[in-house]
Amino acid sequence: MYQYNEVDQTLVDERVRQFRDQTKRFLAGHISEDQFRPLRLMNGLYIQTHAPMLRIAVPYGLLSTKQLRMLAYIARTYDKDYAHFTTRQNVQFNWPKLERVPDILADLARVQMHAIQTSGNCIRNVTSDHLAGISPDELEDPRPYCEIIRQWSTLHPEFAFLPRKFKIAVSGAKNDRAATQLHDIGLYLITGEDGEIGFEVLAGGGLGRTPVIGQVVRPFLQKKHLLSYLEAILRVYNQLGRRDNKYKARIKILVRETGIEKFSALVEKEWQSIKIGMELDASEIDRMKGFFKAPQYKLQPDHGNLADAEKQNSEFSTWLQHNTVSHKVAGYSAVYISLKSPNDPPGDITDKQLDTIADLADRYSFGQVRSTHRQNLLLADIEKSKLFDLWQELQAQNLATPNIGSLADMICCPGLDFCSLANAGSIGVAKEINDVFDNLDYVHDLGEIKINMSGCMNGCAHQSVGHIGILGVDKKGVEWYQLTLGGSSENKAALGERLGPAVAKDQVVEALSTILNVYTDKREDGERFLDTVNRIGITPFKKQVYANH
Repeated sequence: MYQYNEVDQTLVDERVRQFRDQTKRFLAGHISEDQFRPLRLMNGLYIQTHAPMLRIAVPYGLLSTKQLRMLAYIARTYDKDYAHFTTRQNVQFNWPKLERVPDILADLARVQMHAIQTSGNCIRNVTSDHLAGISPDELEDPRPYCEIIRQWSTLHPEFAFLPRKFKIAVSGAKNDRAATQLHDIGLYLITGEDGEIGFEVLAGGGLGRTPVIGQVVRPFLQKKHLLSYLEAILRVYNQLGRRDNKYKARIKILVRETGIEKFSALVEKEWQSIKIGMELDASEIDRMKGFFKAPQYKLQPDHGNLADAEKQNSEFSTWLQHNTVSHKVAGYSAVYISLKSPNDPPGDITDKQLDTIADLADRYSFGQVRSTHRQNLLLADIEKSKLFDLWQELQAQNLATPNIGSLADMICCPGLDFCSLANAGSIGVAKEINDVFDNLDYVHDLGEIKINMSGCMNGCAHQSVGHIGILGVDKKGVEWYQLTLGGSSENKAALGERLGPAVAKDQVVEALSTILNVYTDKREDGERFLDTVNRIGITPFKKQVYANH
């Protein structure tokens, strides 16, 4: 992974010193709330319902065990003994005291972490495929380009106050696990007609109140022009994006209102004027690739007694089937650590679990851990002969729930429990769903079903692209929930179709049960839920859900 140099470390240390002084002056009454707000947002600090919330950047989802242990230390020293992983691969703390936030940032700086640009109208954390570098379907590891973009965008003076927040994702695999079509800019590594690897560039994607699928703004971009082309897009957006209405300020609205052809022409004109002198040197790309070299894999790893362990232990066999995926190196697997235990809020993890995972990563996975877009963690490089031992240790810490990709692997925002913007609760509804669908055999028989649930229109849990989306809405102080079907964030990205009127909070689980019953009745052999919805449409589901209303 990338290692800070002296300049990187100085920058982060100076930002901590700066914010410590700003916080001290605010608490002393020398800075007003309006003056302090943009300063705290520049450092990832929000004001939520009960306490400040601090969001910490995890670039492209990669963490060292030293960093993981620091997160555990922060959780028990400054918070309530837990942390929360988000859909953008970041980590959040929900209970820090404002006066202690500079101390947290100072501790983070000691392990090359920070909260810079995790909030505010700037370029946010660059995200990527959580299987980057290890997946058999990968064309090229996208993480070096993520790091190049991160360094270019960090404290970029021209883009510190954009019309709205701005998100970039990079994918390098056949299967898009980074949701590139749903970002302000999506970069997809492809092979051009002459065999050269470059980028397909998309712009104008985004979720929230107005979900939009991004469009191709340039079919092929040479790697050397990566930064100049990104700069051209950002300049056009910065100049023309709406600043009079925050709900219309995202680039997706600009692209939609301008039209992709005209928008592309504006970008092309700007790019032609700035690209000379901004080329990425091949040596710089190679230097960045050097930070992401493959670890020292064993040439002929021993599979051990894996087959015997599967036969002798059905629980292990189930976990192996659902929580592990193929690795490009023979004899290895990638292991998902589920943060979706039925009794815990999705994405939450305790300080003790963080320490345990750090220990396991040091012993089994070359000292690194990854965060995923579905609020789970990943150990990327596990010898197959060690899988049974790892499973036993994860199980002892309540981290081996075999539910990856199932309806129990829900994405869920904090909702009314924490968020001051929420209209409805989500954690409690997720608990009710888990309580009803507690039969793992039934859940596994249903196959892949992605349920995404948000407590407001901001859509932090990406309900618009869930196979089943659940959106909390307020109706005269009462919590109701809108349901959508058929969404997807993968290669054929799609926005879910609204099923019908919102249902009351106490009817959500019943409605979900009805939807699943229709699916099991209508599906063909081996057909996924999403495929069934696409084949038969939402009408059969709608008829049954609203049959008695």
